[in-house]
Amino acid sequence: MNASKMKVLVADDHLVLRLGLVTLINDQPDMTVVGQAGSGQELLALFRAQKPDVVLMDLRMPGLSGADTIGRLVQEDASARILVLTIHKGDDAVYQALRAGARGYLLKDVSSQEVIAAIRSVAAGEQCIPPLIAARLAERMLKGDLTAGEMDVLRLIGQGLSNKEIGDRLHIAPDTAKKRISALLAKLGTSDRTRAVTLALERGIIDLDEVTGAHGDGPAGH
Repeated sequence: MNASKMKVLVADDHLVLRLGLVTLINDQPDMTVVGQAGSGQELLALFRAQKPDVVLMDLRMPGLSGADTIGRLVQEDASARILVLTIHKGDDAVYQALRAGARGYLLKDVSSQEVIAAIRSVAAGEQCIPPLIAARLAERMLKGDLTAGEMDVLRLIGQGLSNKEIGDRLHIAPDTAKKRISALLAKLGTSDRTRAVTLALERGIIDLDEVTGAHGDGPAGH
């Protein structure tokens, strides 16, 4: 009987939540959990050993980032069917996971029935992205990727640095710093520095710990 069941690999570093998912999946007549992982490295090792039909994984675990883990799984097997289940609803987190090769993206406030339905959809080769997340993803893609230079500027704005201080920190001319800031604000759809940082945090483009440092009083409106 087990041989005909859908094989699911579950990865989440929160033990209680992971065990709840394992119980939920094993209670389904057509599914069985073939392994549990608490980190990206464990997930990769189990994936190689078990060859699951579906990987159900959190986006943030110790070690490898979620997008890196997904990318490596897809490298191992281009047909890997990966469903992300996470608390992270930021646009960039969704974008990076799907670009890396995930087939579905769910938030952890969904019902048990929705999780099971999503596993079946992904196993069948379908994409599973809730409409609200899909709409935000489309908006995120329209704005384009931030360049490495723009990401540096964004973090420094978040630390409260002025245009001149940003230029000094990045060893670029004031005019260059100003151009990067203008391009960054345009991509984020705002003309306000503080709003830009708020949007970036909400969308998961940067983390709070990236904007708390020596100047960690929060974004300043210079």
